[in-house]
Amino acid sequence: MASLKDSHFDLFHLPARFSIDADALNDAYRTVQAQVHPDRFAAAGDAQKRIAMQWATRANEAYQTLRDPLKRARYLLSLRGVDVGAENNTAMEPAFLMQQMEWRESIEDAAAAKNVDALDALLGELRDEERVRFERLGKLLDSGADQAAGEAVRQLMFIERVAHEVGAQIERLDV
Repeated sequence: MASLKDSHFDLFHLPARFSIDADALNDAYRTVQAQVHPDRFAAAGDAQKRIAMQWATRANEAYQTLRDPLKRARYLLSLRGVDVGAENNTAMEPAFLMQQMEWRESIEDAAAAKNVDALDALLGELRDEERVRFERLGKLLDSGADQAAGEAVRQLMFIERVAHEVGAQIERLDV
């Protein structure tokens, strides 16, 4: 078995790149879990049980990270020594800042008007924007343009938050 310190990609014997085969990830996860699941060590000593629990936790964390494209991109960048700095790096290109303001205004207007259709349309627009940006992010990561990829990740994180806000507004109005 690999080391607990190996990368998530190494744990599942996958290439360290943004584009991954979801079926291969799922199969690898099941294989690792079958080997380390704590139930297999029920009759073992306390030390072996602890180790099995550490491995199972590690496998779960790795799987959750790699199956989510945004988490996978952040993780891949961290392996390359790039800190996305989403918490303290809010500098973004002016066009994206303008787009952010437009989305926020659209949310406020639709929520004030209790217009679920407008919110649904905005959510569709955000999901389309995510798809386009994830494709671009994959190309940036594959080409080694890590700083640009870091900015793309920060933008996608913002879009994800806005989409979540729109979803929350829709839920409030659907009640």
